[in-house]
Amino acid sequence: MEATFLVHDEQTVIIRGERFRKYLTAETLKSRTKELGAQISADYKGKKPILIGVLNGAFIFLSDLMRSIDIDCEVDFMKLSSYGANKISSGDVKELKRIDADIKDRHVIVVEDIVDTGLSMDFILSQMSEAGPASLKTATLLHKHEATKVDVPLEYVGFKISNLFVVGYGLDYGQVGRNLADIYILEDQMDQIQ
Repeated sequence: MEATFLVHDEQTVIIRGERFRKYLTAETLKSRTKELGAQISADYKGKKPILIGVLNGAFIFLSDLMRSIDIDCEVDFMKLSSYGANKISSGDVKELKRIDADIKDRHVIVVEDIVDTGLSMDFILSQMSEAGPASLKTATLLHKHEATKVDVPLEYVGFKISNLFVVGYGLDYGQVGRNLADIYILEDQMDQIQ
């Protein structure tokens, strides 16, 4: 079996034959995640929010975010599909796993790795609101504001980025690269960074 992942040097990885350059360092991600955790802790003081992680991409961000929250909270997971092995969202959102928790009258924070078109988050918020939560907010590590097709409320945003293909820190390219500590972008998109 041919390797699909290769660390080329400190700034570059090769995944599925494509070169990616380091974009956001592990230190930058950690610092911003701590800031978001502190904000959530302040906003939910005296409450017990439940964080709903969207698998598979959000699990690393969610794990680090939870450790940055200094109030009591719970966690659950759901799984959607809209990418497959492609670099662009298909726009066809499918629910693969529902949450187990009863969120009626609960303070819910949906945690995503990335919001680009907004279609997946819109689907999630629509589903969750039907369950009657006390409040429903969102946290996303990355927001591709230029790719937005559906405006959704995003209360906690780590970074606004251009419409770039990113990998690492839970984000994948055909299920490869999630384990990278940093976030990388396609090398041929370097000139699109704003």
